[in-house]
Amino acid sequence: MHKEEIIAKVNLFLVDEFELDEEQLVPDALLKDDLDIESLDFVDIAVLIEKEFKFQMKTEEMAKLKTLNDFYTYLYQQLNN
Repeated sequence: MHKEEIIAKVNLFLVDEFELDEEQLVPDALLKDDLDIESLDFVDIAVLIEKEFKFQMKTEEMAKLKTLNDFYTYLYQQLNN
């Protein structure tokens, strides 16, 4: 899967599920500080990842990611290995 496809899908569910504005979804946005994604939200994101991309993401792995770009890159690497 191309990184652009991953970015589009991730951004879509962040807008839909977390009611974020598309303008907030810049690669260097901090997940916790800029997007207000909290620890419990990581569980929801992991479920959405499994549903959308068909692989299980541990919430501990999600907690290690700092920026939205880290998240995109992580997904890209997992889906293209």
